Amino acid sequence: MKAFSDLLEQLYFTSSTNAKAAILRHYLASTPDPDRGWAIAALAGTLRFDFFKRNTVKKLMLERTDEALFAMSYDYVGEMSETVAHLWPDSPENPVALPTLGEVVSRFTHASRQQVSPLLAGYLDSMTASQRWALIKLGTRGLRVGLSARSVKQVLADYGNKDINDIEMLWHGVSPPYTELLAWLENKGPKPDISGRVTFHPVMLSHPLDDETLDTLIPDDWQIEYKYDGIRVQLVVTEQGKALFSRTGDDISQAFPDLLDGIDTPMVIDGELLIMHGRTVDTFNALQQRLNKKKPSARLMQEKPAGMMVYDALSLDGEALDTEVLAVRRQKMEQWFATNTLPQLHLSATLAATTIGELRTLHQAASDNTAVEGLMLKKRASRYLPGRPKGLWYKWKRDPLTIDAVIMYAQRGHGNRSSYYSDFTFGAWQNDTLLPVGKAYSGFTDDELKQLDNWVRKHAVGRFGPVREVQKALVVEVAFDAVHPSRRHKSGVALRFPRIHRIRWDKPAAEADTLDTLKSLIEDAPK
Repeated sequence: MKAFSDLLEQLYFTSSTNAKAAILRHYLASTPDPDRGWAIAALAGTLRFDFFKRNTVKKLMLERTDEALFAMSYDYVGEMSETVAHLWPDSPENPVALPTLGEVVSRFTHASRQQVSPLLAGYLDSMTASQRWALIKLGTRGLRVGLSARSVKQVLADYGNKDINDIEMLWHGVSPPYTELLAWLENKGPKPDISGRVTFHPVMLSHPLDDETLDTLIPDDWQIEYKYDGIRVQLVVTEQGKALFSRTGDDISQAFPDLLDGIDTPMVIDGELLIMHGRTVDTFNALQQRLNKKKPSARLMQEKPAGMMVYDALSLDGEALDTEVLAVRRQKMEQWFATNTLPQLHLSATLAATTIGELRTLHQAASDNTAVEGLMLKKRASRYLPGRPKGLWYKWKRDPLTIDAVIMYAQRGHGNRSSYYSDFTFGAWQNDTLLPVGKAYSGFTDDELKQLDNWVRKHAVGRFGPVREVQKALVVEVAFDAVHPSRRHKSGVALRFPRIHRIRWDKPAAEADTLDTLKSLIEDAPK
């Protein structure tokens, strides 16, 4: 555990990406199994269980310190793990030897619910502040040390002198603590065999399309499709079983058994999860009602049946297609759908355009369609490559909706933003009353963040724990992708992906938009 804590501290205080990679490679070379594998899982976000809940940590802390002192410390620091790590009283007893990372994982994994709190308290008593911080971050799966999952995979590829695409293809077929994978990287064992396993395959992603790139395109070189407004999924069927995965590799099969029903052909297909009535696509709001149900009722599945708009195929009928170009993959899919009928699977239609002007016309039509977010442009000569390769796939989303809203509350952020008020609740007018309609914590520059933080400190009028109420005087232009009716919010609406688009220092709060204006933007379900 000491080596893991030292690793996190070095990574956290190192800014250079190359230096972080060198630190991790050294850790891999100098740390035995299974500790290094568990560390990789923690950094890459592949630990699928919490050792303990944040509330457990807070309760233990409040047993050892005054509640007001904890509240003030938490408010000042802005991050619970760091607050507890420094506020936890040092044990007067002689320090004891720390367990290994593998021992920590094993003990918490096998601990009963009643054993978790005393086990955690005993560890925290024997640790330094930095070690306590590492344990709490590990146990609540809250690590943020500047290394993405993709970066961790690249480090593994460099460490074993392997192609990162090989790591990507194996990644979801192996599991922590990755002893089999690490042995292969060190040439001490064979390449892990994941053939036949029901496992997620890393998806191919797109880049936003800008006007400069658009003007250089030759439309005939590109496959044009609608970008449907659902969630990206991958359906995997093998002789060993079948599963539906989200774009990040989470198994969501239990939530959508109606989509999997009756599909037995070996395949790996890529597409969009939607609520579909025949071929009619319902709104994202309808899908969201299914996303919140891990085990949907028969009635819910009947009223909001799941469907999949198929974009691509990595394999069909057991034939691997990922090394074929898109034009060939598309031909294979058209042939398959011509002879196979499954009511929940629909092949995404392709659109025709021979000039940039026709492309713009297609995009305008897509922007008026509530079932889609815009267009996808995919190079016909592209292979299916994991990650986000440049110049092969583009997404051309419709322009966002905007409203002028008034800042009502502010809260400090986390990590690098823990010293700044960066999370803002905003509202719209209903007669003479402001009602909260959303929350945003992105869209502004670093300089604008400092300006907003300074404004909050000067205009705070109330306090609710870590939240500051502010004078209802600052207007922000909020951009969002869609607005839906919501029974959970007092305003009756919910915004999708809200972000601050512009700070309207010049606009009086009384001239901000009304709730009626926002409700008028609610999309009706397609007929």
